Amino acid sequence: MGTGSKSSHQSYAVSPTALAEAPAAPLDITGAPSAGEGTDLTGAAAGAAGEPAFEVPELPEPVVEPALPAEPPAGEEAPAELDALLGAESEPEPVVSAEPSEEETQEASAEAEGVVAEGELQSSGEEPAAEEAVLLQAEDIEDVQEEEEETDPPLTPVPAAPPVGEPTGTPILVGGDDFINSEATLVAYNSPDGPREVLLTHISEEAEEKLLDALSIPGTHMEEIQVEEEVKERLDLDKENKLAELTKTAVSSVQHKLKTGSEMSDASIAKHQAAVDAVSAVLNDPSISDDEKTMAQHYMDQLNVVKDKIDNGGAPMPWMDAYEVTATKMVTKQIPVPDGEPEPGTLAATVRKASRIQAHLDPATGQTSWDGVTRSSAKGTEYEIDMGDGWKAVYRPYKDNDPKHTEFSLRGQLEVHAPAGAGHGKDLVDRLEQLHLMNKPMTAAEGEWTYLANNIQAQGLEGSAGMKAAMETAQGLQDLQVQEIVHQRMESLMGLDSDALQTAMKRIHLEASHKVLPMKVEVVRDAVAKASGFSSGAELAASSGYEPTPSTSGKWLTWSRFDVTGNKAEIQSAFKGRSLSHNLNGGDLASLLGVGVLASTEKRAVMGIGGGLGLSEQADKMTGGANSVFLRVKKTPAKPGGGRLIWDDPSVLMQRSDYYAYNGDHYGAINPAHHNYNAGAITRDPMKIAKFTGSSNEIMFRNGIDLLGAEAPSRIVCHTAAERSSILASLTARGITQLGGKPVEDVLCTEADY
Repeated sequence: MGTGSKSSHQSYAVSPTALAEAPAAPLDITGAPSAGEGTDLTGAAAGAAGEPAFEVPELPEPVVEPALPAEPPAGEEAPAELDALLGAESEPEPVVSAEPSEEETQEASAEAEGVVAEGELQSSGEEPAAEEAVLLQAEDIEDVQEEEEETDPPLTPVPAAPPVGEPTGTPILVGGDDFINSEATLVAYNSPDGPREVLLTHISEEAEEKLLDALSIPGTHMEEIQVEEEVKERLDLDKENKLAELTKTAVSSVQHKLKTGSEMSDASIAKHQAAVDAVSAVLNDPSISDDEKTMAQHYMDQLNVVKDKIDNGGAPMPWMDAYEVTATKMVTKQIPVPDGEPEPGTLAATVRKASRIQAHLDPATGQTSWDGVTRSSAKGTEYEIDMGDGWKAVYRPYKDNDPKHTEFSLRGQLEVHAPAGAGHGKDLVDRLEQLHLMNKPMTAAEGEWTYLANNIQAQGLEGSAGMKAAMETAQGLQDLQVQEIVHQRMESLMGLDSDALQTAMKRIHLEASHKVLPMKVEVVRDAVAKASGFSSGAELAASSGYEPTPSTSGKWLTWSRFDVTGNKAEIQSAFKGRSLSHNLNGGDLASLLGVGVLASTEKRAVMGIGGGLGLSEQADKMTGGANSVFLRVKKTPAKPGGGRLIWDDPSVLMQRSDYYAYNGDHYGAINPAHHNYNAGAITRDPMKIAKFTGSSNEIMFRNGIDLLGAEAPSRIVCHTAAERSSILASLTARGITQLGGKPVEDVLCTEADY
């Protein structure tokens, strides 16, 4: 049911933990171009015909690394593993220049030796081992990243120890595209053994293969065995003379004429005769075996039927099969090893029934606790992952949770658990690397990339002219940068074994991503600008509505959409006389404001608020609506009832980029396999939402709404004056004197005030 008819959308809330899914699959703005699509990095042929080209910013000159030659030694080729990691692209051709003079060569050599000596890359005249060279490069990358953090600090610094017992936890942003909206939350639950610190996030479906590649899952490790097996196959004489092929060609040609009622053509007659000649030659060979004679007669019998149809016509012929015999052979098969040892470099995972952290929120103290063990059951499958040293993770995969039969809202959720005790905040983020996921806090430059991606999706710009070309160009820039770095470090990479090479390449991709990000942002910003009516990316960036950093008020991190923040008056005019509202349906308003956030079913679960509060919680989990809170647009009530939250200025929430809506009750469905889902009825357009007339319309906001910050409602309607006084006293005691820029006294009201 929609808001106003079910208590599952009432007074409890959660911070950005297991992140909700968007109405459509997140836009892949880093995916490689598909086969056959243009990948010309000049932009001239990058998109579909008629799409404007994009000027590619010039790549910076590659860093000179004297100790690591730019190409492999003579006579050696790059290993196959390296080719596979780089994909089908060949490495960039080295720049050919004039032969340097002997004097220049000596000077360059002397300079290189000086750099090597200074960097301690040589000892007693010996070259470092390849693994050591890559390790040193990795340390250099970390140094570069530390320098970048000083000039481009994280948008959300990672706390060493998240506040213990805080139910909404600490929201953070992680760089890259591995997580939906790049969001994660650090929660420290109270427990008898000390704080239980957990990272909660929701990875994108596109990133799942990377995570699965880090795991050894029972039943997925395969080994080859030789087994005897009965197989059906054609005789060698049949294959050599192509009797089956010739017969089927004749049958198909005549069959077509029979089905269409056409006259037999000379071509059909010729195909039949060719087959007859080939089969007759075999039948007339006295040296063939009995099996071969039976085979040839099988085809001649079929060709006799074809001859009758050529001469007399009639109904289409029955299907004619090739002649096969049964033989017993030794065949090689791959079978799963249920309890095999984890493959080298992977983490052992156990498959089990899906579950959720079963935390408990103390209503008296507002603190949340969990013993680190107790879990509630869920409908689906999850992996428990041993990360070593007392660390573990729990992941609910997309691929093993069929949307038709499992809880859609769980798919992609990831938990990373630290050992008992405080102070693991940064380690929780770092440990994501073990799962092959990005593990660095998001910087401002990365934030703009995520902001643009969210606006492309929210405003429906994916199919705009030039957008496809821009995305391909952005990916091409990163691929080219990877090639440049590999070219520079070829010698050291060639000396690595497979596992070390995988590690080195991951670091190279990370380094390449950092280097080209400003250029990728520039290309995509320009395309977004032109798709939304701006003359250039520079004009868009300078506009009043362009806010490429998330809102961090209260307990939430939300990204805005510039088509709303830059046109607030237009949105307010469209909603004139209409409001957004949420009805608690008998829920405890004081408890809700004590927590301070209106949260989704999934958020309430990890927060420690038990289930069973709503009429359709389980249905919402199946539709995917459980990852959102539900509001409704309706005519501004003159006499609102108690237990209501009202936003008289809907632009406050419409500026978010994460909502979707139905002009009817669809249980917030984003699960394409659910009967309540309707792709044609979903909208993210605020101007269409303003015109909703359905009495059961619903607007879903992912994760929830911060009730005590900038997103606070303009009116909170209490049932009685006593309830209002109690809530007012509680807010005052906590130092909260304003809500959404208005005095608390003006926001809190009662039914009797109208």
